[in-house]
Amino acid sequence: MSLNKDSNPWYRERWPWILMAGPGLVIVAAIITIWLAVVSNDGLVTDDYYKQGLAVNQRLQRDHQAASLGLTADLMRSDLGVRVLISANAAGQLPDVINIRLAHPTQAGSDQLIEMKSAGQGFYEGNLTADIQGRWHVTIEDPNGNWRLQGDWRVDSGEPLRLQAKAAG
Repeated sequence: MSLNKDSNPWYRERWPWILMAGPGLVIVAAIITIWLAVVSNDGLVTDDYYKQGLAVNQRLQRDHQAASLGLTADLMRSDLGVRVLISANAAGQLPDVINIRLAHPTQAGSDQLIEMKSAGQGFYEGNLTADIQGRWHVTIEDPNGNWRLQGDWRVDSGEPLRLQAKAAG
């Protein structure tokens, strides 16, 4: 019986390293996934979801109030400037200031609250705090929280957003 003395140690062979590369890559990918899960904030679930669920009827009352006032709004944007035209059944019912809440569907850190001041004849003007792109949930409401108008706005389309109060039902 003869021994082959030309063989290399296992760590100098190519095949053990090729076979270990697959499980090694899986371990690295798992570590990266765990790191991403720990450092990123998805911002999709609120802490007080139960209280928010109980407040649904109160919020719906604001929609019904907007419908009874016959409110409609046209929201336009130019760079960081925002302009809103609100019309109602009776012109005297519009406040001097309104609030616009822009909520991004997936990035809660990008949400904006804009205070709009009356420029006369139903026009309101204000400025964005940062540029926006994509799809946004828009809520226009009076500062007292008596009424609100809501809708989704695709900002990139270049079209103004028309919001109309939904009839009570």
